[in-house]
Amino acid sequence: MPTTFRSFAIVPAAGKSERMGRDKLTLPWGQTTVFGSLLSAWRASNVDEVIVVTRPDHERVIAICESAGVSIAIPEHPLPEMKDSVRAALTYVQSHFAPQDMDVWLLAPADMPLLNSTIVNQVLAAHTPDSPQIVAPAQAGKRGHPVLFPWPLAKEVDSLGEDEGVNALLKHHSLFTIDCGDDRIHSDLDTPEDYERLRKL
Repeated sequence: MPTTFRSFAIVPAAGKSERMGRDKLTLPWGQTTVFGSLLSAWRASNVDEVIVVTRPDHERVIAICESAGVSIAIPEHPLPEMKDSVRAALTYVQSHFAPQDMDVWLLAPADMPLLNSTIVNQVLAAHTPDSPQIVAPAQAGKRGHPVLFPWPLAKEVDSLGEDEGVNALLKHHSLFTIDCGDDRIHSDLDTPEDYERLRKL
């Protein structure tokens, strides 16, 4: 019988969109918003739980989360770096879901409106609980998101150096890359030009 595991999607959404110049997560995207599209993909996938970290003053993002039925973690203090948001989400998972070592967490930026459930499920399917390793999708030799981490690596996020991001974990642990043949794994948007370009895809 195959080993079962739970999966937790971590969505850092506490940034202030400084390069965009406006709140990029609530920009229109089809019939929804940039952030709404991303959450729809996570919810349509096989992940068990979706945890969003956001600011207490981000009312529109909080409303989108509530409409999507995902978990919301709102830290008391500002989170200057993405890894701080990841830490907050992992702490939330630990306290609310009591994860086991066989479980996994997946990470992707909040500004990926083209993420789809097929890519998420491909990454999940590549995970082998009996021989866990980091799993990342790739296209044309370039890694993208979401990236899957075995749960035990959550502890190492706390010990990352001041100049290290979560991607530093990829340098120290076994990494399995799957060629998904889909360039949407690189589709995060940071600037107005990114937004206009991706809307045309």
